Amino acid sequence: MSPFLAEVIGTLILVLLGDGVVANVVLGKTKGNSSGWIVITAGWAFAVTIAVYCTSAISGAHLNPAVTLAMASIGKFEWALVPGYIAAQVIGAFLGAVLVWLSYLPHWKETENQGAKLGTFCTAPAIRHPASNFICEAIGTAMLVIGLLAILTPENLVPGTGFDKAFSPALVGILVWSIGLSLGGPTGYAINPARDLGPRIAHAILPIPGKGGSDWGYAWIPVLGPVAGGIVGAFLYKMLWVMPPV
Repeated sequence: MSPFLAEVIGTLILVLLGDGVVANVVLGKTKGNSSGWIVITAGWAFAVTIAVYCTSAISGAHLNPAVTLAMASIGKFEWALVPGYIAAQVIGAFLGAVLVWLSYLPHWKETENQGAKLGTFCTAPAIRHPASNFICEAIGTAMLVIGLLAILTPENLVPGTGFDKAFSPALVGILVWSIGLSLGGPTGYAINPARDLGPRIAHAILPIPGKGGSDWGYAWIPVLGPVAGGIVGAFLYKMLWVMPPV
């Protein structure tokens, strides 16, 4: 499997299981209806863990344009590969959202709330305040990148023992769970442009009964906020943890 195909499949798995848990909680007449935020954040954490296990050995399991750009900005990833990785991630996210739509096909008609239908695909703010929403997404993604770089540092994982390959995806899942529980309330913690944009495109295209608009006026925030935050997080990690003091 090529790294680009791995990024498609990994992001597909991420969104299939991540948006899938949202659908289970918010759509009408599901087994998990109204089971709450803890279920959603846990489901997303497990989705990330499984997606990383499936693809880390092939592509590095970026699964997120903000991570790809952050790694490239500090010299940990080739810039020439960035466009292909980002395209693969958006395509994978779109396909994952389509599979969620198919999995819950009878439940769209049973759901009257247009916001719940949209929320199954992409994020929306609890309180619409663009500056604050942008800052929240940036902070959450900065924490994601700092946490990823810390988890992957040799001093923590003891390379050669097998611990790094066996447990690092689970630790990434714990990181995402923590971000969701602590910082997800204001915006729904996209912290990943592909995770939001690909499914938002799917929402706009798919024949969903009574779906309403796809809220394109907000869509720039879960794209640019994570990109800015990811790059800032990468440089903060490089300056504070990696580079020796002057």
